[in-house]
This record gives sequence, C-alpha cells and structure tokens, in this order.
Amino acid sequence: MEGHRELVLFSVLIGTLMSAIDTTIVILALPTITSYFKADLFISIWIIIIYLLVVAVLTTQLGGLGDIFGRGKIFNAGFLIFIAGSAACGFSPGIIELVAFRGVQAVGAALMQANSNAIIADYFGPHERGKAFGYTSMGWSIGGTLGIVLGGIITTFLGWQYIFFINIPIGFVGFILGIRYIRDNNKQEAGIDIVGMGLLTAVLSFISYGATDIAGRGINTFNIVLISIGILLLVPFIIYERYPDNPVIKIDAFKVHSLSLSLISSLMQALGYLSVIFLLIMYLQGIRGYDPLYASLLLVPGYIISSLISPKMGRLSDKLGPSIVASAGIFLMAVAVLIYLELQVNTAIIVLIIASIISGVGGAMFWPSNSSAVMSSAPKKLYGSISGLLRTLSAIGTLLSYVISITVASISVPRYVAFEVFLGEGSLTGGVSRQFLSGIHSALWLCLVFLILAGITSFIKGSRKKEGAGLESSVSS
Repeated sequence: MEGHRELVLFSVLIGTLMSAIDTTIVILALPTITSYFKADLFISIWIIIIYLLVVAVLTTQLGGLGDIFGRGKIFNAGFLIFIAGSAACGFSPGIIELVAFRGVQAVGAALMQANSNAIIADYFGPHERGKAFGYTSMGWSIGGTLGIVLGGIITTFLGWQYIFFINIPIGFVGFILGIRYIRDNNKQEAGIDIVGMGLLTAVLSFISYGATDIAGRGINTFNIVLISIGILLLVPFIIYERYPDNPVIKIDAFKVHSLSLSLISSLMQALGYLSVIFLLIMYLQGIRGYDPLYASLLLVPGYIISSLISPKMGRLSDKLGPSIVASAGIFLMAVAVLIYLELQVNTAIIVLIIASIISGVGGAMFWPSNSSAVMSSAPKKLYGSISGLLRTLSAIGTLLSYVISITVASISVPRYVAFEVFLGEGSLTGGVSRQFLSGIHSALWLCLVFLILAGITSFIKGSRKKEGAGLESSVSS
C-alpha cells in the first residue's frame, strides 16, 4: 500500500478534478445550450442546480457505502457512472434529458467526492494528510479554472457537447488507476437513510426552486410559500436524523467540539465564498460588458496561485496545526470580498485581479487545512461517513450560496434583465448598471457575513489532540 500512495493520490486527484470542472464548466455554456434547445430559462438553469442538489443530498450516504462495501469499489463505481453520465449529457436530444443526465453525472461525482477524503485518510497518516489534502485542493482549484476557461473555449470552438465529452478520457485514466491501486478498507455493516435523503431533497428543492423563481419573476406568494415549506421541513428532518443508524447528517458528529466546528466552518465557507465567482462574472459581463471568455480569463490568476501553493499550505498545516492555517485562509478570503465590495463601474481591472490572487491564497490555506482537521477528528471506522458529511455540507453551502446570491443580486433590477446578465446575453448601462452593481454589493455583503462566521468557528475550535481519545465512542454511539 505504501509504495503506491502517490498513484492512489493521483486517482483521487483526477476524480476531484472532474467533479470541480463540472461544477463550473456549464456556466459559460448555458446561454448556448439554452439557445440550442430553444429552451425555457427556468428549465435550463436546472442544468447547474440539479448537479449541486444531487451531490448535496447523496454525498454522506455514498460515503457510508464506502464504509460498507469498500471505498475502492464505491469510488471506482463513481468514475464509471460519471463517465456514462457525461457521455449521455453530450448526446442529449433535449433539455429535459440533459437535466436528467446531469443528475446521473452528479451521482458519479457524489460517489467520488464522498470517499475521496476517506481514501486519503486511509493511505496517509495524521501528520501527512495536510500535504495530501493540499493536492486534492489543487484539484479543486485547477478544476475550477479549467471549468471556467474550457467552458468558454470549447463552447466557442467545438460546441457545447464537448464540455461533457472531455470527461470521458480523463475519467478512464482515473478509473484504471483506481481499480489497480485503491484497496477496500474497513468494511462494516450499515444502512441507507432513505427517509432522510427524501426529506433533505425536499428541503433543498423547495428552497432552490423558490429562490430561483424570485430571481426570474420577482417576489410573489408562490415562491415565498415554496421557500417557507423548505425551511419548515428542516424541523422534521433534524428530528428524524437522530434515529437512523446511518443518517444523511450524522447529528452525533456535532457533539464533538473540534469536529463540529470544522464541519460548520466548511458549511459557512461554502455559503460565503463559492458564489463569489458567479457574482464577479455577472459584474464583468453585465456591468463591464466583457464577453464570457475574457471575463473568465480575468479570474484565472487566483485559481493558478491557489493550485500552485495548495500542497505547500497543506504541509504548513501539518507543522503549525490546521486551525491556524485554516483561520488565516478565511481571513484572506474575507479581505478579497472586502476589495470586491469596492468595485465600481470603472474600477481598474488590476484591483479585481489582486483580490482574485488574495482569495486564491486564502482558499489554498483553508481547504486542505480544514479537511485535515475534520479527518483527524474522525474515528477510523467512520472515515467514509465523515468524509461524505464534509462534502455534503460543502455541497449544500455551494447550492444555497448560488441561489441566494442570484436572488439577492437580481432584486435590484427587472427580472428579465437580471437573467440576461446571468446568462451573459446582455450588458447594462447608466442608472440600471449602478442599480445592478448595488445588488451585487448586497450579495457580497451577505457572503462576507458567512465568511466571518466561518472564520470564527475555525478559530475557536479546540485542539483535536485533547478530544481524540473520547471521539469514537461519542460519534458512533
């Protein structure tokens, strides 16, 4: 096992890379896809949302499957499903089919994401995990960059179908490495929380549909009722989740101080930062009038910096402790958002690039450090479940961050104008431009609040060494 750790890490990196690519690659292709199918925007927007929704709902349970059947089997199955879903997306005959196949693709992504951290924890000791998680964080950064840039390039020069076909050869490389080198570890008996998955699906679906409807049609009784139902369903979901042996959200995990704070920090960070990229693209396209490809290229420096230094930041967290490095990373991301809040109609682009680099450094510090803190606080027999829980909370944060930011930013201008900007189909001028910029600033302020909460929880979490002895009995009870 020791001799092949680098190849195991490379396979996990490829899975992470593909998952990250397909989180962003559709954004710049969405106008072309909508036009190609002559589709209703309220349907085509779900090409993005369904992916995030499925990953959010399934990740914890599929991490539990890794504990039951072996992480190697489940992780490699994720490659095959992701490859098949990608091919089906590219060959989709209609918009409904494309949304459905994106859901299939997301199942594969969830299988890989749910077990990736656990596989790293299996093969790397507590004092090496920061470095290993640094490489997987590099995969997220590179994937985010490739998704944004390739989404524009491939759609422009090859056609939107190829944003999905690109996953096929990459996925097969990762699958072959995974089949050969990733072994099954720590098989144990557990169940699947069908009721919990259904409740969480309902919660996120009602909230997402209602928030998206506000962005498209404005506030009305229908969408307020939908959001209210989603929020109210949280109560039976939380109550029910105390009883299954393998719940979607392992409530007992939050009884452990250091683990709970690391998990909450991950959720708050996702809520606060992962929609910033959408807000910046809206600013660059809708207010500055740049085409989607040029707008995306302006954001690449931050991703490149993050990709280059993530492994080093992971090693730094091994030396200094993950809490210190993760908290510093959140602070830098908050600084970047503060700079973005100063953006005006004619702000020099170099200001945005500098903020992008600062946020890239912050992300490189936070993601590997926080992942290391979570897995170091988890008992070995629950690596898969806790890894899945971490990804689930991050995916929930990403989904809600996206729909909340779209809703807040769009309230300031007419609905049809906002959606044109979201899709890169129109730019604004004069007073309307300033109104929409005000909406973007409001959404960024909300992002900043979530980041501050993430920073607080990251900073105050206790030493994992002091809690390690009693953790297993607490979480598994």
